[in-house]
Amino acid sequence: MQNCSESDARIHTEVIEGGPRRVVFLHGLMGRGKNFTTIARGLTDTTTSLLVDLPNHGASCWTETFDYFEIADLVADELRRDFCKDEPAVVLGHSLGGKVAMLLALRHPELLAGLIIEDIAPLDSSTSEFEHLLGTLLELDLTDISSRREAHAKLKTDIDNAGVRGFLLQNLVRNDDGGFTWQPNLQMLYNALPTIVGFPDVDEMFEDHPVLWIKGENSDYINDEATVEMRKLFPMTRKIQIRDASHWVHSEQPKIFTETIDYYIAGRYDE
Repeated sequence: MQNCSESDARIHTEVIEGGPRRVVFLHGLMGRGKNFTTIARGLTDTTTSLLVDLPNHGASCWTETFDYFEIADLVADELRRDFCKDEPAVVLGHSLGGKVAMLLALRHPELLAGLIIEDIAPLDSSTSEFEHLLGTLLELDLTDISSRREAHAKLKTDIDNAGVRGFLLQNLVRNDDGGFTWQPNLQMLYNALPTIVGFPDVDEMFEDHPVLWIKGENSDYINDEATVEMRKLFPMTRKIQIRDASHWVHSEQPKIFTETIDYYIAGRYDE
């Protein structure tokens, strides 16, 4: 995979054409831009969407190490080059992508017409779940499988949730020899988990636009401490909770999620 430091390296994006409003989607750890396809298609009457594969994920370039500032700046360069070249856009980020979106707003506010953060806070969180999931993927012998279905079966003992297995196995792709490989920078991401679950020290504050902060009712990523820290950096934060959803609000409650962000995006463009 191409290194992001190379002069011709790019972040992979996909445009879902729609109306004149504009939104950028940033996925979570081990995700990819297309995870937001359903949401983007639900907005096409009013909104054109950009689905981004973050560095070290999907078809995007890789970095040597994981640094939130570097990731945010690489995304900013891509937006400035194309999608936000002529006008800013609302940026939505989930989980890891939410932390990138926060830093994008703090470091490159001119690119944003608004900010939506899905179920994550500017705080440290536990690494245990991700250590288990990514560690299990690294232990899978890719030379011993002939299909993605077989990979599902081999992972079932350690990852019993079929939805989680399916989410992770979207990253298992055929290589040139007909075998399988992990498309993301899996070993580096695993090694960098202490950094990924953290949040860097920042001095900036984002007061350019109101921020919509979406919490899943059954998720524990956002608590009272998180609310205090979020409003230090983003004073105009409005927190809402979506019922019957955990951390992946957009996939568990897509209709309500789409309606919620459509309402927010409309407000940013109707001011």
